[in-house]
Amino acid sequence: MAPPEAPMDGTARQGNNPPAVSVCPEVLEKRADFLLAARARRQGTKGMMVQARKRSPDEPARGTRVGFTCSKKVGNAVARNRAKRRLREVARLILPEYGQAGWDYVLIGRAEVTATRPFPDLQGDLIYALKKLHQT
Repeated sequence: MAPPEAPMDGTARQGNNPPAVSVCPEVLEKRADFLLAARARRQGTKGMMVQARKRSPDEPARGTRVGFTCSKKVGNAVARNRAKRRLREVARLILPEYGQAGWDYVLIGRAEVTATRPFPDLQGDLIYALKKLHQT
């Protein structure tokens, strides 16, 4: 039996499919943005370090932006990539609710912790860090 055809009127069919649009914030790519965040506020947690910077009104970027980094202290390439994947997923889940528009965040992985820490604990770490960063 062939799978059912898509509706011809251009509408999407509802189901268990994930949304086509990602809710992940814009990703920092330029080194200058990482350096600006490094000179701003920071909050350490057991699972990660979070740097946060409120952008000036004249900067063209809108919404929340996030960057990820892991040094060689985290481990080999496999360990660093795993840690960054976990940080990306935590940011995707937490930043839409707890992040603030007009801010840049950089999540930095910790050696031997970010890749192995239980995922709910990583989520709690990011929530805690964001609350502390926005208090001051």
